[in-house]
Amino acid sequence: MNAADEGRQRLDAVSVLNAKSTLLHLLEGAGIAPGDAEELIGLVEAGALALAHQEVEKLGRDAPGDKGELYESGRRDGAQAVADEIGALAERALRRAVASARPVPAAGPRPPVSRMQVERAKAAVVPLYLSFTDLSDLDPEVSTQVLTAVLGTMGSVRRAAYAGRLTEFASAHRARLERLYAAYGPGSRIAIHGRYSLVHSPTSVAVLERLAADPAALREEWDAAELPPAWLEGLTTAWGEATP
Repeated sequence: MNAADEGRQRLDAVSVLNAKSTLLHLLEGAGIAPGDAEELIGLVEAGALALAHQEVEKLGRDAPGDKGELYESGRRDGAQAVADEIGALAERALRRAVASARPVPAAGPRPPVSRMQVERAKAAVVPLYLSFTDLSDLDPEVSTQVLTAVLGTMGSVRRAAYAGRLTEFASAHRARLERLYAAYGPGSRIAIHGRYSLVHSPTSVAVLERLAADPAALREEWDAAELPPAWLEGLTTAWGEATP
């Protein structure tokens, strides 16, 4: 087999399943629950399809302009048809991933928040927070409690896509967030403890996003978790005062 033939080789279904099984065993050996491991792998699979969808759509838009309108139209239509199918596959893969991890209970529309979902949210909020201010020494346990309440406002599919939603929120409100953290966050004259404590936590980015998107559900989960009402009130006040 020459180099060209080697480059054209594709993974077969058995090899893919073998790799997935191996990864599941490794994750479980590291202490990750089987449902969480399945969800993580499923999210990677869905993400790969979503990225492929974007690439195929881009190919359709970049059709060569020197082969005539009929060629360009056919290429665009063909690329769009393929992109639509890949997009549908990506959506089905995402729903399988979140459904296989933890079914929705009959009692309500939102499933319990898992430890893995909280850890993914932590990984998303910390770099966003650090783009506005410095880390403080607020008790890290606060992060778990607050993010559990935040994620409790969403269903599984929205939780899976929450990192992207947080990034969009931070980008859309960057100037306002900069003002808020400068006035109330680490390095300001506001004490770490008190009604503005949450501004000293990376989770404040997530709480602010929920205050903007679904304040009623957030307050419901906040009360259910018995988190200090003053934290939410202080963050709401700071957000209002950061308005341009």
